[in-house]
Amino acid sequence: MKTDVVVLGAGIVGLSTAIHLARRGKSVVLLDRRGAGEETSFGNAGLIQREGVFPYGFPHDFGALFRYALNNTIDAHYHVRALPGLVPFLIRYWWNSGFTQHQNIASMYAPLIENSIAEHADLIEASGAGDLIRKDGWMKVFRSDKERDAAYKDAEKLSSTFGVNHQKLSSAEMKVLEPSIKVDLSGGLRWTDPWSIRDPHSLNKTYLIYFQSLGGRLVSGDAATLEHILEGAGWRVATPEGPLEAKEVVVALGPWADTVTRKLGYRFPLAVKRGYHMHYGMEEGATLNNWVLDAEKGYFLAPMLRGVRLTTGAEFANRDAPKTPVQLTRAERVAREFFPLAERRDDEPWMGARPCTPDMMPIIGKAPRHEGLWFAFGHAHHGMTLGPVTGRALAEKMTGEKTVIDIKPFRPDRFVA
Repeated sequence: MKTDVVVLGAGIVGLSTAIHLARRGKSVVLLDRRGAGEETSFGNAGLIQREGVFPYGFPHDFGALFRYALNNTIDAHYHVRALPGLVPFLIRYWWNSGFTQHQNIASMYAPLIENSIAEHADLIEASGAGDLIRKDGWMKVFRSDKERDAAYKDAEKLSSTFGVNHQKLSSAEMKVLEPSIKVDLSGGLRWTDPWSIRDPHSLNKTYLIYFQSLGGRLVSGDAATLEHILEGAGWRVATPEGPLEAKEVVVALGPWADTVTRKLGYRFPLAVKRGYHMHYGMEEGATLNNWVLDAEKGYFLAPMLRGVRLTTGAEFANRDAPKTPVQLTRAERVAREFFPLAERRDDEPWMGARPCTPDMMPIIGKAPRHEGLWFAFGHAHHGMTLGPVTGRALAEKMTGEKTVIDIKPFRPDRFVA
């Protein structure tokens, strides 16, 4: 079997890249060991985060560092055994999170975020997925005046610098918007530009159907079998149907990118932040009208099709270590005091792994030492947000077009020669 391009990984980044290549007349095969959007893209808060100009940084204030060191919070958890291997990554991550470095990173990251809504809108319209989307933003809610006022101040800076819109909400307005919340709030902050997704997995499946309508194929296979065809110009990967050969290959494997890149001699400083979610029913008469972050506790409640999705923060662990959903247990206890959650609707907590680089920016572009090899991974918390704009920019680069944004800041050779 032969094709123009094989895209390894059918998450939102790989799927979006495959769509944009197929739109440009390429024959494209999307290869995954499972299905579309069944790994990291399956579980998240379901946000297209137009406001997320600043990637999630590592805290620098000693109070937060001490709190995380105790390893008993909802928003962060770590495996002690994993720390020795993570230290080099964490040091670089901490340094890049300093004020000056973080500001510089945000200025480079902003074009990706600024195009996130428009590029999703294109695919949503083309695939007929509008019923899965809400366009009324999401909310942070605050229990203290101090945290509220600090968030308002940060929002003003973000709005003035990057044109992100927000709305300040009083305690009385919060009671009208979310009457089922059981705790007293000092106010809220609504980011009005982002869109939310009622079921991320369904959106991935809808995008897949659109990709297939363009002539693309999804096949099962093991990306780790990828090999360079030395006697020719191309690549080969094993599938149950036999070897598949392509002129070009895109590695969009998220946290599993190293299963391919390391074999080819690339050593990217890629780590993972694992996260968990669980769906719940609501007590009779309760309503959750918005995507809500309990800002001072570090968990998210989202009104998904399956029920209220409770999501946790970041778990620093080895990618393949067994699940340890302690953050979910902590979050559920607090969330039940905050909102009238009812029964659990999943048999067990879902867990995913977000692929992260120490400078908080994805790796997008041509491999430095191989022809026909392209990378698109490392989007951390913003994979769902940035999948379509990444896919378009990379497809344009691969076909010699002018790219919708400058992807030089995300070039692979910033980490490897």
